[in-house]
Formats: sequence, C-alpha cells, structure tokens
Amino acid sequence: MINIVKINDFSSPELDVFVRLTGAQLRSKLETECGIFIAESPTVIEVALDRGIEPVSLLTDERLLRGSVQKIIDKCAEKFPELNLNVYIAERSVLSSLTGFELTRGVLCAMKRPKELTPVEICRDKRRIAVLEEITDSTNIGALFRSAAALGIDAVLVTPTCCDPLCRRAVRVSMGTVLSVPFARIGKTPKEWETDGVKMLHSLGFKCAAMALSDDSVNIDDKALLNEKRLAVILGTEGTGLKKGTIEASDYTVKIPMSNGVDSLNVGAAGAIAFWQITR
Repeated sequence: MINIVKINDFSSPELDVFVRLTGAQLRSKLETECGIFIAESPTVIEVALDRGIEPVSLLTDERLLRGSVQKIIDKCAEKFPELNLNVYIAERSVLSSLTGFELTRGVLCAMKRPKELTPVEICRDKRRIAVLEEITDSTNIGALFRSAAALGIDAVLVTPTCCDPLCRRAVRVSMGTVLSVPFARIGKTPKEWETDGVKMLHSLGFKCAAMALSDDSVNIDDKALLNEKRLAVILGTEGTGLKKGTIEASDYTVKIPMSNGVDSLNVGAAGAIAFWQITR
C-alpha cells in the first residue's frame, strides 16, 4: 500500500532518515535488518528496485508526484505489492532547506541495505577483481564502482578503512552501479588487512597486481600480467598510495606510463584505465 504523507515542517521527524542521520546511524537504523542507505534520483532508485532492493520510504517535491516520480511509485508497488510504503511530499519551500536536494532531481528513497557478503562468496569463479585500499573519498569510490561495472570487473573488495560504498554520495556518483557489482569488505580490522590481506587474496586463488610507482614496476599492458587466469588489481588512496607491505607481498607492481612530466593520475582515472586493460 502506498501512503502519501504531507510534510509541512523541515524539522519533522519523518525527515530524519533523509537529512539528519549519519552514515553510521543509517547502517544501524533497522536493528533486525542490515540498515538503510539513501538512493538519489529516479535513475539510481530504478536501478536499485530492478535489483530487488526494498524501499523503506520516499521523499519528493509534491509538484512531481504526478510527473516523473509517479513511475518510481508505480515500480515500488509492482515490485513489492505487500509493502506498506510512505511517500513523504513537501512543498519546495520546505525542501529548499535540504542542502543539495535540487541535485537529486526531486526524489530521495531510503532503502534497505543488501545483505553483506563475504569475499569468498563474491569471488568464487571470478577472474578479474578490484581491491580498494584505504580509499576514503566517496567520489572516488563511486567513480571506481562505475568504471568497474562499465568495464567488466567481476567484483570489488574494500579494506576496513575504505569509505562505505553505499554512502549517499558514492551511490549517487556511481549512478547506482554499486548495486550492480558484488562487493565485500576484506579483513575485519585494518591490522588484519595490513598483515594478511594479500595472503587472503592468494588463498582465494588470485595473483595480485599492486598499482604503484617503483623501479621494478611493469606496464599495465605487460603480457604476463594480462595472461594471469585470475587477477586482483589493488588500488590505494591518493597521496600516500598503497602500503609498503601490500606492494611487497603482491605478485606484480604495475604502473600506467605517463608523459609530460606527470607522475600519476587520480585514482578514479587510473582505475578505469587498469580495468579496461585487464579485461580486454
């Protein structure tokens, strides 16, 4: 059942999930479930619904209720006919207090987080995976997932200190592709990843390629690298790059050749190039 609820005040508690809860609070919002994440824009919400992600509530400009948002509401009802779904509507003067609402194309959807998977579950029978080490910038996470989806990466593993792939900005930047590419956290703690991360990847059957600049790096088009049956490409945070231990434990250190005195690329751009090359 679809319930239309008019919101007249920005301080209304019904808006907490959209504007006042932190990412950590959203993840623990439903005690018996896996938490909540926020999907922005009709495109992202449709991707999520098509993948069976259950909506919790919607927030929209009431002027759009009979327009572009109606398709979203109809799809929610179609995919989850037994669901009691609240659609909160408000006038633009109320929603104008919500920073960045215009960028969402007029609709937000609180959705249940998918069940968390393990590296073993998502890497079984996979050939090409990406591993993201300590990348905390949500824009870079979103860009990397979008490239991974577009260029045929089978799965993504993120280390314990990486940004949550289902944080609001990462979901938006990825255009919802964080819901298309299987992902899991590798290592329960930063220390576990630091000491045993590459060993875990080896135990899953992958040769490891650390993206880093060093004297013994091979180019991204190295034939031996590309001929590996199963390959994990490890990308690190900008600035400090990958940890020394990660590089030393990996089977390859890999670089993208640069010109004009440029020493490196943004991690999102580097990831896209690496993904395209290893999945050719």
